[in-house]
Formats: sequence, C-alpha cells, structure tokens
Amino acid sequence: MLKLLKTILRAGEPTVKYPFAPLEVCPGFRGKPELDPLQCIACGACTNACPANALTMETDTANNSRVWQLFIGRCIYCGRCEEVCPTRAIHLTEEFELAVTNKADLYVRATFRLQHCRECGLAFAAEKSVALAVELLTLNQNAPQQADTLRAQADLCPACRRRAALEHRGSDNVHYYFEERA
Repeated sequence: MLKLLKTILRAGEPTVKYPFAPLEVCPGFRGKPELDPLQCIACGACTNACPANALTMETDTANNSRVWQLFIGRCIYCGRCEEVCPTRAIHLTEEFELAVTNKADLYVRATFRLQHCRECGLAFAAEKSVALAVELLTLNQNAPQQADTLRAQADLCPACRRRAALEHRGSDNVHYYFEERA
C-alpha cells in the first residue's frame, strides 16, 4: 500500500485546475473568429464559405451600407472564413470562453459604405472593394497615369460598363439593342 501511495505522489496531478486556473491552449487552436474592419473590403467570400451560416452580409441601399455580421452561437470554428479572406481581415483567436448572459452579445457587426454607379446611381459594391481593385490594377499595369481611367471604369456598375463597352462611336451594337428591346 505504501508503494502505491509513493507512485501516486510521484506522478503529480493528471488534470488541470480549470476553471480555477487559466487553461493553456495549443498553438493553432481555433477559437472565436475576429474581424479587422479596417482590413475588410466586404467582398463576401467569408459568408459564402461559412458552412454553418454564422456569417451573413446584408446590403441596405436605403442607408447606403453593407452590414457584415457574425453570430458566434452558430459558429463551428472551422476556420474556412480565415482561409478564404483575400485581405486576411478575419483570424481565429485563442479565445474560447464565450458564455454570455445576453444573446445580443453573441453578434459581431461591421458596416461598410456602398459604391454607386456614376451613370445610373445603382449601388453595386463596397467602396473599399472597388478602391482595392483599382489600386491592384494600377500596380499590375505599372502605369500610374492610367489610374484616372481605371477609376472612371470602376465607377460604373456591371450593366453600365457592359453597355459602354458595346457602344462604338455613338452607335449601339445590334445584338445588345435586340436584347434590350426584347
């Protein structure tokens, strides 16, 4: 019996004293997703990739805004949002103690302004997304003098851009004309 007690004392404590002592997590632990709204361009890639539909994005043209929302109660901490984010605006933290007393505290929101078409006035994308596209195109072309031309093209919604591309010297393309009238 004495031998057994010596063995038990030498072994130490087999469990951690959580929640009375902090719990150390392993590197690469997937906890609560966190958004950096300054880095986010509101492209919606994370909302498409989320298998649990914890991420949503709603466009409100009346308020000229696009609202990104995370409902932590639905999140399964898979990390797909972090993987697909083109600007690395979302990252998984090591925070896992997410108990709240109010359900509203489980929502994380960010609001972004919309870009309007200069021809028809339709809101078609987030301003930050359009600005990033123009910046990347300018850098790839190595032609800073064409930045104004690229900006003018980016200020058009897809329908107006298509219409402008099909017009040639003031005359309409026949195929486009028939599609519009039909």
